[in-house]
Amino acid sequence: MQIGAQMYTTRESCQTLEGFATTLERIAEIGYKTVQVSGTCPYEGEWLRDQLRRTGLKCVLTHIPVPRLQGELDKVIRDHEIFDCDNIGLGWWAFDPEKDMSYEKFMKTFPPIAEKIHESGKYFMYHNHDQEFKRRNGKPILECLAEEVPADIMGFTLDTFWVQAGGGDPAQWLERLSGRIPCIHLKDYAYGRQMAVVGEGNINFDRVFEKAEAGGTKYMLVEQDDCHGEDPIECLRRSYLYLKACGFE
Repeated sequence: MQIGAQMYTTRESCQTLEGFATTLERIAEIGYKTVQVSGTCPYEGEWLRDQLRRTGLKCVLTHIPVPRLQGELDKVIRDHEIFDCDNIGLGWWAFDPEKDMSYEKFMKTFPPIAEKIHESGKYFMYHNHDQEFKRRNGKPILECLAEEVPADIMGFTLDTFWVQAGGGDPAQWLERLSGRIPCIHLKDYAYGRQMAVVGEGNINFDRVFEKAEAGGTKYMLVEQDDCHGEDPIECLRRSYLYLKACGFE
């Protein structure tokens, strides 16, 4: 398994193409070889391809806004072909009818999108938060999604922090979703429900690593949405050093 950086961590410095390019350089300087592109300013596929080549990084996953998945899917797929990324992700769905984001609307909207992505040779990835641990017909929503959407068209970017925030066991859920977790998010959980640098919180990452590897994970992407006033690059650096000490690069 290879470690990478989820650029949502550094989103504030990526709201211009110049800042985006500089941030890619800084991530590469830490030692990361892969990234997930998420939360940045708009970019063209050719631009990102050239920046990845320049910095020696590989983009292995993205998060794409819902309007683009619905209205520009052909271009989204072409762009991923241009910058050689196999996984196209959706970063959030509320599963809340009051926000016009019900479970039923998800099931109507995204399986057809996932099928078209599959037909292109790419893979649709859904990223969980804690709301997927609300119960639907006696089961967590995450379990319902896994049962009702075929594994060959949708995988899960399981997020260790958000699983624990929802009352789940990250390692157990990695085991339950084995075979459809090529990319996961590593995010530590500290006292007070705070996000932390990997290795500086309380998640049992030894079990996470074991179950991720057994489940076919290729990329473990470090994400820290809230760095509590610290430099996000410094947080990514400390996470990298912890993971490198665990034997990963």
